Formats: sequence, structure tokens, C-alpha cells
Amino acid sequence: MMRKYFGTDGVRGRVGEFPMTPDFAMRLGWAAGQVLGAQGVSEVLIGKDTRASGYMLESALEAGFSAAGVNVALVGPLPTPAIAYLATTFRANAGLVISASHNPFYDNGIKLFAQSGHKLTDAQEQEIERWLQHALDEGMTCVSSEKLGKARRIEDAAGRYIEYCKSHFPSRQSLNGLKIVVDSANGAGYKVGPAVYRELGAEVISLHDAPNGVNINHECGATDLTSLRAAVIEQGADLGIALDGDADRLMMVDHTGAIVDGDELLFLLAREAQAAGYTGGVVGTQMSNLGLEQALAERGIAFKRAKVGDRYVMEQLTATGWRLGGEGSGHLLSLDHAATGDAIIASIRVLAALLAQGTTLHLAKQGMRKLPQTLVNVRYQAQEGVDPLGTPGVKAAMQAVEARLGTAGRVLLRKSGTEPLIRVMVEAEDADQANGCAQEIAGALG
Repeated sequence: MMRKYFGTDGVRGRVGEFPMTPDFAMRLGWAAGQVLGAQGVSEVLIGKDTRASGYMLESALEAGFSAAGVNVALVGPLPTPAIAYLATTFRANAGLVISASHNPFYDNGIKLFAQSGHKLTDAQEQEIERWLQHALDEGMTCVSSEKLGKARRIEDAAGRYIEYCKSHFPSRQSLNGLKIVVDSANGAGYKVGPAVYRELGAEVISLHDAPNGVNINHECGATDLTSLRAAVIEQGADLGIALDGDADRLMMVDHTGAIVDGDELLFLLAREAQAAGYTGGVVGTQMSNLGLEQALAERGIAFKRAKVGDRYVMEQLTATGWRLGGEGSGHLLSLDHAATGDAIIASIRVLAALLAQGTTLHLAKQGMRKLPQTLVNVRYQAQEGVDPLGTPGVKAAMQAVEARLGTAGRVLLRKSGTEPLIRVMVEAEDADQANGCAQEIAGALG
């Protein structure tokens, strides 16, 4: 069954436009309350990032859950992975985050977690959508006054999460003597992120830690490393750490200002895990750089590709029993340390690995050579019964390019899920070759 409202990362959209309206949020809270309440959930933990719209949506969701007879516990602005963790430690037996992650401030989203910290199953989301459609078409009901859900605010949630993050850093190690620039993206990690590194002993220069409701992700954080790179060089720092708006994605910068992306960080985590005795493999996505696959193969580490999206990476991890996965965008899953992508925990695991090896981020990343990658978007006219990827001209161009590249390159064609676009991605030994091959295939599509 196709889901109508839930995407790969919950419900998301522009605030003030359907579905990101207070009315929809209230009905979604009510629908989730009907489904989760029937499954034994009595309280839902609600967190958010720093968008101004979070207050509006929080109040609407609270009303919906209350009408369904489900209690809510409010923790305020905290990273998405913090909500996934805290849902397991408080009396709440489900979690909800109000965030659009790396999107601009005018977007927002709503995603739900089970008590385990994992996202809800497809079956649960489909059942919530069934109740939601009922609420949209026929209205909501309300439990009797004595059964209404109650709300409470949790004051020490941030402190608990900071201690949880620190527990994943080896007690015998310290960040003393390390100078780190931290860019919190004016987002949910603006307090807890810098606090974790300081309490572990690092000297921290904190950037973009003054959210005002509309500056989240604006020219900062994991989606724009310009100011972080400049600050690392200017401050003579050992490295830089960038979070995104809800602190579930991590990008880093070495002391030269060079970017270390999610593929490279996943390689470092895999190498650390292997040294500690991990014998499983790594899950990436269709967009993971071929250089990651090659570097892992050289170390005898198995590698699988999932569809783009951390949800699909998690599905592959569950199917294989492996514990490590991620995306080049910096969404990293290390299931021995967190149930969902957690930028802060991933970063301290990288720092611990650097200290254990007595090396720098700049030197450590040399173990993986990224191949140049070209991405071309080709707009097409949708025609009934015609697959733009299946025409003889496109197939011939694909075959010619793949034969030319051999095992030293890779081609991926995929349709955009939101626009009439074909995304052509080519990796090759050099940038000119990658660009030429991509343009060749794009020409066949055009």
C-alpha cells in the first residue's frame, strides 16, 4: 500500500501549506494517538529543533494526542537522536520529533519513533494514515474529560543526553589538547554539541550557536561548510565538526580546511570497528562513492548498497545483521552506539579512533581515495507507458560508457521522486572522464 503523507523521513513540507498546518498536525497527533494508544503507548516524548514553527506544531500535536487520551512529555529543542534515545529512558514509550533536518527554516516536518528508538514500521505508518484520513474527512472524536491526555515538561533532558553521548567515548581517553571548531547550524544541537566536546576536554570554538527561529541551516552547518573551513584555518584548529539542523548528520573538516564527508567518515568508523574485532560489513547507498567500496574491499570488509535514504540503510542493516552504514551526506549509523543516526556520537567515535591511532583526521582519511563524481539532472516529458530509462538510445549509451569504465568507474541512473528529472551519476578515475561520460548519457536522454 502506497503511503500518502509519510515519506522516507516522516511528514514534511512548507509551513503554512498543507500538510504543515496546525490543523493537520492536530489530526496527525490524534491519529497517531489512536494507533499507538491501541498498541499500549500511554505517553509520547516530543522534541523539536529551533524553527519558530516548532512551537505552533508542538501545541497542535499536544492537543491531538490529548484528545486521543495519550499523554505527552515535552523536552524542547534537542537533536533528533536525543529523542530516539530519551524515549527509551523515560516513561514515554514512543518519541516524536518536529524537524525538517537540513531544510531551510520555512520547512518543517514530523517524524515518529518507537520506544526502541527506531522509526515506526511501514505497517504502523499506514495504519496512522488510515486514521488520519478519517480525521481529515469526517473529523476527530475526543475521549471523555477524565481520560484526556496530560502534558508535562522534562527539565533535565539535555543533561541526560550529554552524559549519554560522553558514555560512548573511551574513559581512558581525553580530548585535552585538541582544538575543535563546532558549527551547530543554529539548530537543535547548539547547546548539547559544544558541551559534549568541552566536557571531554577539548578547547571548543563554537559557531552558529545563536538560533533565532529562522537562521537554522542558513549558510552554515553540514550543508554549507564555508564558514567552518575558514574558522578552522584562522583558529589553527585541529579539525572542524559540522552538525545539521537536527544534529543527525555529520560532516568534518581537517586542519587544512579540506572537507571529510560521510563516505570518508564511514570508512574511518569501519576501520576502527574492524580493529576492535567487528567482522560484519558496511551498508552504503546507490550514491556512495566507489572509492568507499574499493577501500573497504582492500581491508576485506563486505559492502552492500541500499536505496538512497537512511531508512533503507537501516533496512539492509537489519536484514544482514551488520552494524555500520551511512550516506555521503553524513547520516551515519553505528548501531553498537545509537539506534539512529547521531552526529555527535559519530563524531566522538571518529575522535576516539584518531586518538587510538595517534594520527590526524587529514592523515587518516588518506586510506580512502574518493573517485571524481559528476551528477547531471535531465528533465523529461512524462509519457504514459514510456520508460525514459528503457529507450534503445539510452541503453546503448549506458552500455558504451560502462564498457569504457570497466571496474574503474560506475554509472547510476535514477528518477527523482519529486520532479520529472533523471539523475545521471558517473564516477571515473578522473573528473574529465566522469563529466564526459555523464554528458554522453544525458545527451541520449535528451
